[in-house]
Amino acid sequence: MSKSADGVYTRPDRDGYWISWTDAQGRRRYRKTNAQTLTQARSARAAELLRVEHAKVLGFTPPGKETLAELAPRYLAHQKARVSSGAYVREQGILKDHLQPAFPGPVATIRRGDIQRYITKRSGEVSAYSVQKELNSLKHLLRMAMEWEIIPVNPAQGIKPPRVPAGRVRYLQPGELKAVTEACPEWLRPIVVLAACTGMRRSEILGLRWLDIDFKGNRVLLPQTKNGDGRIVYLNKMAAAALQSVLPQEKAQATHRPFGEFTPAHVSVTFSRVCARLNIQDFRFHDLRHTAASWLRMQGADIHTVALLLGHKDLRMAARYQHLSPTFLSEAVGRLESVFGQLQSPPESPVEDGDDASTPRALSAS
Repeated sequence: MSKSADGVYTRPDRDGYWISWTDAQGRRRYRKTNAQTLTQARSARAAELLRVEHAKVLGFTPPGKETLAELAPRYLAHQKARVSSGAYVREQGILKDHLQPAFPGPVATIRRGDIQRYITKRSGEVSAYSVQKELNSLKHLLRMAMEWEIIPVNPAQGIKPPRVPAGRVRYLQPGELKAVTEACPEWLRPIVVLAACTGMRRSEILGLRWLDIDFKGNRVLLPQTKNGDGRIVYLNKMAAAALQSVLPQEKAQATHRPFGEFTPAHVSVTFSRVCARLNIQDFRFHDLRHTAASWLRMQGADIHTVALLLGHKDLRMAARYQHLSPTFLSEAVGRLESVFGQLQSPPESPVEDGDDASTPRALSAS
């Protein structure tokens, strides 16, 4: 490599002139120019230095030296007070198992190209949904690093994750649900009924406390759900009966959990075995939530109602059930007839003998 004192150099393995400079964030930058002469290369470097000065005038923050691993405790402390315990554990795992090994250097040295390469690599290893989760965690951490004045810009801003396929919709017919419920062990039966009749998640059911249940109002008050918000779950007669069947003993406290002795894995594995015994294929415990949403749609509930009942923040999550209510859409279009029906042209009067069909008939003045 032949380098001049002013940051312009050539490479023995490639043609042309290269330049180097320090950007507004304190990082050493290199690039190949299109210059044909040394003078042109120096002009290209001078233009880069001018951009650096402009950036400094605009108030770019000098970058910090903290690595992602060093920022992780501060970021997790910030998140712990704002997300559910389950979401916190997921964030913790994403940072420790994936992001920290992939980006070991200072956060200020992370480039968009580094993030794109990470997405490409992970897309070949895990689902698009997992890649999206990891990218969202990285984006949020880098956004917080900006607020903490560790980096001036977020290099992940605007980077799109791989397209996540539409969520699966697998639901049971009423007869199948009845058979599954009857085949469940006694301890699992009320859990299954609650999931199918309310659309509650497994974690919400197992985390339920007696103080969260309002039997008089036929509702459950969930203080915090997967998306971090609380919501009200309304109970129909079957759901209320399922909870009534496991009423607490006299010494039970309000903070005790009706199903607290069962682990998530125990519930899912036992349920899968029941389905296998009944030869119900490709059906998981979480699909009971889809069953509730699917039958709500088929009974005429609109997607806004379904989204509210299931606790979806984004209507796109509930839109997967849209095709299950074709009659609802047909009736909605039919309502336009009452609005536009008057625009229909009246039938033409028959042409009488002696009239010239080619001549427009005069409108009556009366």
